[in-house]
Amino acid sequence: MQHHRLITSGLVGLAAAVLTAGLAGCGSGSGPGGNSSSGAQGSAISAGRCAENKAAGRITYLSGYQYQSSVSILEYVAAAKLGYFKDLCLDVSLKPGTGDTALNTKLLASGQATVSAIAEQDIIQAQANGIDIEGISSYSDAGLDILMTNKDVTELTQLDGKVVGHKGYVPAAVEAMLVKAGVRWDSLKLVKEGYDPSVLPRRQGGLAALTGFVSNEPNQLKAAGKEVTVWKPVDYGIPSSIGAMAVNPAFARAHPHAVEDILRAALHAYAYCSSSAQHTDECVGYAARLSGPTYDKKLNASIWTTETQVVKDNPTPGQPLGGIDLGNVAKLVDMLHRFKIVPEGVTADKAKGWFDTSFVSAVYAGDRLVWPAP
Repeated sequence: MQHHRLITSGLVGLAAAVLTAGLAGCGSGSGPGGNSSSGAQGSAISAGRCAENKAAGRITYLSGYQYQSSVSILEYVAAAKLGYFKDLCLDVSLKPGTGDTALNTKLLASGQATVSAIAEQDIIQAQANGIDIEGISSYSDAGLDILMTNKDVTELTQLDGKVVGHKGYVPAAVEAMLVKAGVRWDSLKLVKEGYDPSVLPRRQGGLAALTGFVSNEPNQLKAAGKEVTVWKPVDYGIPSSIGAMAVNPAFARAHPHAVEDILRAALHAYAYCSSSAQHTDECVGYAARLSGPTYDKKLNASIWTTETQVVKDNPTPGQPLGGIDLGNVAKLVDMLHRFKIVPEGVTADKAKGWFDTSFVSAVYAGDRLVWPAP
């Protein structure tokens, strides 16, 4: 999964009201934070570029899971609220996903969504199943999926023969980590658990370990005064991704500059929202207003700061923020083959063709994000 399922009431599904960034005007950095950029401020967007982006029409962004303050969600919310899409003459509507990755890929392929947060491994799986979507960016080769144990577990091999809880399935990256660590996979007793991580410290049903997401359950347990050990696949060299985005291929072919500028605005907002605790709180506040009164702003701020720290600690090698590491795509294919998730006909070279690195490359001058567009 690209985003973890933080359960909050007051959040609605795809029929939720749409937040639309209007088309009026094309400037450079209007709205709060308009002059805050990861790169130097450029000239105002040209009339030709503005007309081209307007011609792309309504662009529907579909989140991975509701308006949770995860990377690849919060910066898109912020880009709309801060006026960054408007600055680039883009008409972007935001819709909250339900956490169902398979549904998101189908909506994207059908054109009901234009861009969506889809993990690199899920893009590969979608294409293997005949669902035509295209990867356009990713923040890191690390992932969100983790395994939690109580503090008495100091080696993963201590889990042999023990009960391991999951949310419907054990993520491939977690399984690969356990196998690489020498755990006897067939000895584990796998059980489906709900979304209450307190079952682990309570050792409910003899639970010895629980899958989760690095920015969610550990933060919830810490807030409740419960400490657990977090085991990260990235520490074992297991491939994954954070903040990966996909696009409808037909839209990308017809409107390549609009795709570039969607990413440009999101990266500009990412820099703004992560530049200070005050800006993080501001951006989380935008997501909270879209979500309803039960939105946990403190927990969501911790989700954002945790995930952006993972990205900072695990930069995509040789790429600016958002750049796709095609070597990681090849490693993901190998992992998916190992667990028989995709057929042998899905080769690394074939999978690399399902990702386009040109969109992110076009928005940078060296390692500096160009803002606004030419």
